Amino acid sequence: MPGVEVRLARPEELGPLGDLTVTAYRADDLLVENDYYEPVLRDAARRAREAELLVAVQGDELLGGVTYCAPPSPWCELAGPGQSEFRMLAVALTARRRGVARALVEECIRRSRERGHSAVLLSSLPVMTGAHALYRSLGFERTPDRDWTPAPDVHLWGFRLDL
Repeated sequence: MPGVEVRLARPEELGPLGDLTVTAYRADDLLVENDYYEPVLRDAARRAREAELLVAVQGDELLGGVTYCAPPSPWCELAGPGQSEFRMLAVALTARRRGVARALVEECIRRSRERGHSAVLLSSLPVMTGAHALYRSLGFERTPDRDWTPAPDVHLWGFRLDL
């Protein structure tokens, strides 16, 4: 997407990014009433302290964000030594289908290559078929041995990109 910059989130963007993330997850029916995960998604400040919180912006407009992490970040769920992963990829409703998610994922891949990581991993809900198509287009493969259940009624699929 022309004119889109992907970079670390600034302090003044943390609140709006938390709100954007919750709004995106709600719009995709990924949260239920009183969902335990909503406060986690909203707390962008914590993610920025404990991982690398990336944003996509165009001018002053916040388009989306993603949490990029590698061990020993407490945000890692799948990544082991020499690997990285990303979580909580979200794009503003007004910026969808414009390449924002791709730009954010490509930056995660770039950071991983720059650090000499062997792989990038991620978890995704089975219903997120649009995201799966993006991941596959970037070379990610399903890794059923990385599937897991972090909470009752939440089953996640694993994906991996070897670098």
